[in-house]
Amino acid sequence: MIEFGQGMKIIPLGGLESIGMNITAFEYKNSIIVVDCGLSFPTDDMPGIDMVIPDVDYLERNLDRVEAFVITHGHEDHIGALPYVLRRVNVPVYATRLTMALIEKKLEEHELMDVVQRHIVAYGDILKLGEFKVEIIRTNHSIADSAALAITTKVGTIVHSGDFKIDYTPVFGDIADLQRFGELGKKGVLALLCDSTNAIRPGFTMSEKTVGRTFDTIFAENVNRRIIVATFASNVDRVQQIINTAYRYGRKVVIDGRSMVNVIGTASELGYINIPEGTLIDLEEMKNYPEEKMVLITTGSQGESMAALSRMASSIHRKVSIMPGDLIIFSSHPIPGNERAVSKVVNELSMKGAKIIMQDTHVSGHACQEEIKLLYALLRPKYAIPVHGEYRHLLAQAEIAESLGIPKENIFILSSGDVLEITDDDAAVVGQVPCGTVLVDGLGVGDVGNIVLRDRQNLAQDGIIIVVMTLEKYTNQLLAGPDIVSRGFVYVRESENLIEEARSVVESVVLDCLDNGITDWLKIKNSVKDELSDFLWKRIKRSPMVLPIIMEVE
Repeated sequence: MIEFGQGMKIIPLGGLESIGMNITAFEYKNSIIVVDCGLSFPTDDMPGIDMVIPDVDYLERNLDRVEAFVITHGHEDHIGALPYVLRRVNVPVYATRLTMALIEKKLEEHELMDVVQRHIVAYGDILKLGEFKVEIIRTNHSIADSAALAITTKVGTIVHSGDFKIDYTPVFGDIADLQRFGELGKKGVLALLCDSTNAIRPGFTMSEKTVGRTFDTIFAENVNRRIIVATFASNVDRVQQIINTAYRYGRKVVIDGRSMVNVIGTASELGYINIPEGTLIDLEEMKNYPEEKMVLITTGSQGESMAALSRMASSIHRKVSIMPGDLIIFSSHPIPGNERAVSKVVNELSMKGAKIIMQDTHVSGHACQEEIKLLYALLRPKYAIPVHGEYRHLLAQAEIAESLGIPKENIFILSSGDVLEITDDDAAVVGQVPCGTVLVDGLGVGDVGNIVLRDRQNLAQDGIIIVVMTLEKYTNQLLAGPDIVSRGFVYVRESENLIEEARSVVESVVLDCLDNGITDWLKIKNSVKDELSDFLWKRIKRSPMVLPIIMEVE
């Protein structure tokens, strides 16, 4: 166990280098609580990887001191890693009602419902977790039941904003509890961990209801078209507004996409979305209604290859075919890094004759600069700790905090693994704990590391050549081969001369080794790799993976 001083420690284990994988440990004396436990999605240089989750080795080694996970809201970048992490760090989970329902869907899939303690909390609740008191505070975001946390110890109170915006006209529920933030500010707030996602954007984030007015206009202007709307599965308020508009224009609604069906089904069961009777129909019933009376709400707004909209664009969706004249609305902004995938889907849809709308159909769920300033003004924290975002976002919020009078030495831009120790008198980064990422591929968690990933990258870039030969057991005479098999390198039938030259190079290397009394298979394989790689680079400037295989017969 790593020992530090007597202050309160803030230890981000993810979420500070990029968008996603949010998880932060708070440590005081013999207690640790963990806020959020999210995943991030693989980048282009991670072929075959399904998701990326945080390395929680530090929590696992201090399991006897971990009191609970407290979750701010139900987005994947805040709850997605829970089923994997809870297998290693099985402690109680606290979340608001809708957030917990979404978590339980994941726990059911992973058969963890019977082994994980779950506690539903409400706004205003104060949890006693070891040395901590945690107050649940209402905020607004692009999913209902989002919360900020006031985390109190004898050292003082630290506020974690969660993902938030200030929406004075929310689609569901009440506005953020600004009064409570003000009360906390009067009592004294030691530090604020504030959402930085939109810190580079001036002004205020527009209300979610403005999107509803845009949908009204679009529906009014396209009464003779089938309408397909792609949005985030978890944006329940957005789906509510689409359904409201569809109902006003006498259209039937189909929900498509596994995650969309799960989230909207859960939200409907709990009363977080109101669907007028007779409006929602199954995908199979769509053929019974005129196309101009249909609205499909689907996943795939980020160009995900297997999402419903992407399958429609690629003509591999089993139930829906894009027709000339269809109206496709992208009700989201591309997440940084997804622009190319979104553009590909847009082009494919356009080639099928669909009309595309991407403007004014989305508002962010994150606070812009003026809302961030408002939160700082209400809380008046002594220390500012930007969280949730890439470095440029954290830096932008640091500049906001400094402009509001917080001394530069009281603003901390942390990296994952840093240990920030805070007392009433001082704050400093006092050490580091192990942290990192764990790659999830299918059912394998963590079994794909840097070496396997590097091999996949090499295979994707240059392909592979497999060299097969047979040696006699006792004499080491070359009985068969070498034969060369190529995948992803060159098309063999059109490169027979190259393959034959490569075979001659390998044969020469193997015979030289055997003539010189080298019988160690490893040395023979390494010689084949080196000589063949050198030949191919000189010949065609490519470096495929070379995999020699030696078989032995008596």
